[in-house]
Amino acid sequence: MEWLESLFFGSGVAHAMLIFSLTITLGILLGKIKIGGVSLGITWILFVGIALSSLYMTVDDEILHFVKEFGLILFVFSIGLQVGPGFFASFKQGGMTLVGCASAIVLLGVATAYVIHAVTGTPIPTMVGILSGAVTNTPGLGAAQQAYADAAGTNDPTIALGYAVAYPLGVVGIIFSMIFIRYAMRVKFEKEDEGLAALSKEQKFADKVSVEFTNQILAGRTVEHIRQLINRQFVISRVMNRAGEITMADTDTEMHLGDRLCVVCQAEDVEAVVAFFGHRVEMTDEDWGNNTPHPELISRRILVTKPSVNGKKFSDLRLRTKYGITLTRVNRAGVDLIPYQGLELQIGDRVMVVGSEKAVAQVADVLGNSLKKLDHPNLVTIFVGIALGVLLGSIPLLSVPQPVKLGLAGGPLIVAILIGRFGTHFHLVTYTTMSANLMLREIGIALFLAAVGIGAGDGFIDAIVNGGYRWVGYGFIITVVPILLVGIAARLIFKMNYYTLMGLIAGSTTDPPALAYANATAGNDMPAVGYSTVYPVVMFLRVLTAQIFILFAL
Repeated sequence: MEWLESLFFGSGVAHAMLIFSLTITLGILLGKIKIGGVSLGITWILFVGIALSSLYMTVDDEILHFVKEFGLILFVFSIGLQVGPGFFASFKQGGMTLVGCASAIVLLGVATAYVIHAVTGTPIPTMVGILSGAVTNTPGLGAAQQAYADAAGTNDPTIALGYAVAYPLGVVGIIFSMIFIRYAMRVKFEKEDEGLAALSKEQKFADKVSVEFTNQILAGRTVEHIRQLINRQFVISRVMNRAGEITMADTDTEMHLGDRLCVVCQAEDVEAVVAFFGHRVEMTDEDWGNNTPHPELISRRILVTKPSVNGKKFSDLRLRTKYGITLTRVNRAGVDLIPYQGLELQIGDRVMVVGSEKAVAQVADVLGNSLKKLDHPNLVTIFVGIALGVLLGSIPLLSVPQPVKLGLAGGPLIVAILIGRFGTHFHLVTYTTMSANLMLREIGIALFLAAVGIGAGDGFIDAIVNGGYRWVGYGFIITVVPILLVGIAARLIFKMNYYTLMGLIAGSTTDPPALAYANATAGNDMPAVGYSTVYPVVMFLRVLTAQIFILFAL
């Protein structure tokens, strides 16, 4: 039975695979248990890893380090791809408030750690380790260890021990803070959903309106001539004349007094466009012939699936000129966009086309319209992005005295956001199905948590027994106090949506398990957007403050 003992307590690839598999499986199963209606979810993987490691089921350091970093990269990269298209818009709409709140959490955490040091006499190197563990920031730990080694010429093991002891309760403390704010501020998910829906409505990119044409100056002018006169993006999809006949509009259609127009334009441009043409009239889809303007015409959404179309502009494809169809909307990631000539198409876009059945079929052939093609993963984009992210994360940004870097998490996250937003400019296919994205994300966070737990188990019990139990309390204070102060202020002063607030808290502590909990609780992308908005700045601040804090010990 030596082979069995070697498999559980030995070394090698087979041993590592078994331990990781057991850790993740048991953690997921325990995560299904709810106490008081609350579950820590996959965070249990961390605690199972600590338990197995304490029973001497450890993994080689090289394998452990690789799995931890690779899992974290997969997790943050999949998040970046998902939120990339809407990241910059979200940054404009309250993004500076999020960054300000996250920075306040970082600085309050450092201040709390320094106060504990002054009151208890705990050495600063140990305190920096506790701080890094309390906010689950591994790059900060690495930066602190390196800065101390470079300045003192030796290593201080209490930095890593402080991190390992504080980390587990740091994860719990972050999630606890979210739950505490939820109940203390009497958050109701129904109201948060209503607020989110209202916000989405305010930020709607495209809207449809019916207008009666009464502008005598423009009577007899074509749609193309009118479009050149008004500096707004709009599409006239159908026209109803005074006799009630409905026709499809194109660039050569002439406008006559009394015509009724079905106009699609930017939501913020509705009032201006209506005033330009005439006045609003109430018409339903049934009044417009159930979206079919003429018995010989059809209206259909066509899926963009051809790689050759990815990144192409409508002006390059000349669909209206070639096939005589009208494009009314482009749905991208659940948002309707106006199909102006300069709009770049992306794989996964759904284009609303109005025209004859033959013309629509021809356009479908040009764009692809093959749902099966979207099922194939685009691995080139993923691994090109990871490679570029690793390069970006390795670039020294500041030297104080140790170079400050974004690290193997911050670099891939930023690159993924940029690829998600601008990838089509370089003909990169950024589309992934939701199930594929979630699978990549869950595998990444599971591997990361298992590696951290297995790595923290060695010496964990001894550290706690020999006085390290006090470090657990210090870490919990560092975790909870800044989050509660800033989180409550964000709700009371800035009226921040709770879903966004959870993402802010997870991002300000650079804590993937907390983000996983927030995503599962919210059931939407708002936590991920908040997390990605603040993460780059927070990662930089965490690494910088950890190194500066170390300088006080020397």
